[in-house]
Amino acid sequence: MTGRCVAVVALLLLPVAAQGQQAASPLSREINRQVDAVMPKVVTWRRDIHQHPELSNREFRTAKLVADHLRSLGIEIRTEVGHTGVVGVLKGGKPGPVVALRADMDALPVTEQVDLPFKSVARATFNGQEVGVMHACGHDNHVAILMGVAEVLVKVKDQLPGTVKFIFQPAEEGPPAGEEGGAGLMIKEGALDNPRPSAIFGLHVWPDEVGTIGYRSGPLMAASDWLDIVVKGRQTHGAQPWGGIDPIVISSQIVLALQTIASRQVDVTNVPAIVTIGMFQGGNRGNIIPDSVVMQGTVRTFDERMRADVKNRIRRTVENIAASAGATARVSFGSGSNPVTYNDPTLTEQMLPTLRRTAGADRVRISPLSTPAEDFALFQKEIPGFFFFLGVTPADVDLATVPRNHSPFFFADEAALPVGVKALAHLAVDYLSKAPKP
Repeated sequence: MTGRCVAVVALLLLPVAAQGQQAASPLSREINRQVDAVMPKVVTWRRDIHQHPELSNREFRTAKLVADHLRSLGIEIRTEVGHTGVVGVLKGGKPGPVVALRADMDALPVTEQVDLPFKSVARATFNGQEVGVMHACGHDNHVAILMGVAEVLVKVKDQLPGTVKFIFQPAEEGPPAGEEGGAGLMIKEGALDNPRPSAIFGLHVWPDEVGTIGYRSGPLMAASDWLDIVVKGRQTHGAQPWGGIDPIVISSQIVLALQTIASRQVDVTNVPAIVTIGMFQGGNRGNIIPDSVVMQGTVRTFDERMRADVKNRIRRTVENIAASAGATARVSFGSGSNPVTYNDPTLTEQMLPTLRRTAGADRVRISPLSTPAEDFALFQKEIPGFFFFLGVTPADVDLATVPRNHSPFFFADEAALPVGVKALAHLAVDYLSKAPKP
């Protein structure tokens, strides 16, 4: 990987205009020049953040780095929004609408296995256990990209027809147990207020060909719901099962029956659905039938009506199977759930020319539905939003076998960084130029 980093730096020093189509307008050309100028800083920020990752709601160092940078640019800021979030407001030299750009800051409890000169060796406590910490989902890239965009847009501030709001968000991966956090808390604490944007843009690095952009109109990423099930039986001797009610057998039936919801009960020709049980706990000895079983899982859907229907079917299936054996069951869908990441079709169509000009028309592609979830969706519930993927897989790596987000081997090729900075900067300016004036 060390040799690859050297090659990447060489690519980053190439003019951005040479990596995509030459923009036509003077403002676009100036933005491209400023992107070229800021890229060495973006790489430095990204490597620094990668080497010093922080878990959700604990992004203190990252937030200070962001806040200090925005202050140095003369951008008005608010700090400690949603615990560690930073919101910056850049008022352009011309009247116009307001647009927001978002980057998430948190890392994951993952021990990095990638051999990099800026490899993370950070440790922290998560759920009472000491863990390694790694930017295994690439949020270090997101923060560095948006810091670069802020500097670029400040350089063309006098030509901006409106206002740009920069939202640096904590806890996209979910807050610690017992805490609020993420996009929902930032919204509650006014991240979208004073001034209120009329649109929001965001990106996510993704295991796709480096420098490509993946988008989709309408649903892009799944809604996610945490599923908790407790089956209450009656404890007895393992040699005399008739003396009690066996929650393990009942729960096993429930696990199998839940799989028929997606495979037999919903119309998967519309959009897919996934019901997964990932934790099954019950009992402590082989000859004792326990009193209860606890299961946890996740539900993924791409349509809000289907989402409600699947949750109702889960509840009905669990409760009826338990009742048929004389047991009881409690079903709950935990906090931290996210709605569908839904790209506003009108906004998507409006901004596609910008992406094609940014990355090259042949490198902007329709993305398949993605089953991971994103709390960017909560911003999209408030205002129209557009979220897209930025490919970060090196050209010599097989996309079929590349380590994906959340892997300890996840690697983001820095050659994608200029495309990310260009994309968000041009999206903001083009939106301000095209949107109706307030």
